[in-house]
Amino acid sequence: MCEHHQSMTVRALSVPNAKAPFEPTTIERRELRPDDVLIDIQYCGICHSDIHNAHNDFGRGVFPMVPGHEIAGVVAAVGCEVTKFAVGDRVGVGCFVDSCGECDFCRSGEEQFCRKGVVVVFNSTGYDGELTYGGYSQKIVVKDKFVVRIPDGLEMNVASPLLCAGITTYSPLKHWNAGPGKKVAVLGMGGLGHLAVQFAHKMGAEVTILSHSPNKKSEAHGFGASHYYVTTDLATFTELAGQYDLILNTVSANFNVDALLSILKVDGALVHLGLPNKPEQYNVFSLFAGRRIITASNVGGIRETQEMLDFSAENGITPMIEVIRADQVDEAYERVMNSDVRYRFVIDMATL
Repeated sequence: MCEHHQSMTVRALSVPNAKAPFEPTTIERRELRPDDVLIDIQYCGICHSDIHNAHNDFGRGVFPMVPGHEIAGVVAAVGCEVTKFAVGDRVGVGCFVDSCGECDFCRSGEEQFCRKGVVVVFNSTGYDGELTYGGYSQKIVVKDKFVVRIPDGLEMNVASPLLCAGITTYSPLKHWNAGPGKKVAVLGMGGLGHLAVQFAHKMGAEVTILSHSPNKKSEAHGFGASHYYVTTDLATFTELAGQYDLILNTVSANFNVDALLSILKVDGALVHLGLPNKPEQYNVFSLFAGRRIITASNVGGIRETQEMLDFSAENGITPMIEVIRADQVDEAYERVMNSDVRYRFVIDMATL
């Protein structure tokens, strides 16, 4: 017989409409279903896509909105059929909270491509027709299949950005076989880029950072980069022509795609991870010259997210973060848009 856990009202930060300042509010969390986990949220990271959604840059925003998809917390209660988690476990929730579970992608652990449409943790409609609210809140109820375990070797506050920024960079590095003998370039050393370089280095690849700013060089070497080039210097792309097996483009702004393609080897791949507001442009000759590939990568599945967390704990990979209070989120959004963060903001939910 299932114990009855009632729905609850919890405190949250919401944006009442596009580009509005955040305000404290309350939201309803559903009563626990048999396969649900109730999580007391301790930390939630701020991702650039939170900002895109809160500003309605993609035109799909539903308001009021509670963003947040880098959630780290502790299990407070479990539904009666949950065996994988117990009260007190350290857990995380990333971008997704549900998928059909039946299509070929769900069965192969790539829920992000679910044919029915994956349910995103915020600003998404669940299969029950309810709007989802994210991690800028005290508690969240999530189906057990979409909860991951945070290894003991990771502090809760640094684990938080791994749930989006971590898996977003780990997944394409694995998919395109970054490893010994491979040369990887990372464009941009922000929230994504500073993790991409750590993962690629620990996987055994030789890593180059391409940044518009000359002042992050010593940090880049500390994260495991062997080389550092400034993209505003046009000579950079001439010097690096044809050198890389893989480029991860982590920036959210449009960049000269032809210049990036020119530094790939034959059969090299350029993987877009940032989401610019305007379409990218490139010349087919840039591909033709070396059978080069332009692609993108969409986070990763739950199984791979767990693998990434374990890899991070084993290899000492930690995001560099700045912990903020709940009343500093508006200011943090401003700073992210001005690239003024080293390298990820994380909200301490105890301050809500």
